[in-house]
Amino acid sequence: MPVMSKLPDEFGYVVLTGVASWAMVTYYAVKVGKARKEYEVAPPKVYSDTHDEFNCIQRAHQNILELHPSFLFFLTFAGLQYPRTATGFGLVWIASRCSYARGYCSGDPKKRSRGLYGIPAMLGLVGMSISFAAHQLDWV
Repeated sequence: MPVMSKLPDEFGYVVLTGVASWAMVTYYAVKVGKARKEYEVAPPKVYSDTHDEFNCIQRAHQNILELHPSFLFFLTFAGLQYPRTATGFGLVWIASRCSYARGYCSGDPKKRSRGLYGIPAMLGLVGMSISFAAHQLDWV
């Protein structure tokens, strides 16, 4: 029996998508940690004055961190009404962040644009969250 019977039956997929996004964030955190050793950039220093390669790796992870809270918020609320679609959009967003980071971590910041295909997925999650709110408020 589900823990909360008011959640959609397929909400577990939304939760697993959130877990997958955490795994992605953790993977890139480890990548930054390894780059710190390789390029000798000790904390609390965030960026290197001499190694742009390190800065690209750090910035890729930082960008993911900047967007992650919003992603989780919209994924959760979109998933309350549209669990399968939210999961699909969430997985596309995760894949796009990996493409973005892979391009950025190459050392050529222009290659980060390879991850732009995730923008429509995020906008879809925003739209579904607005739809959820409108239904909750009986506006539709």
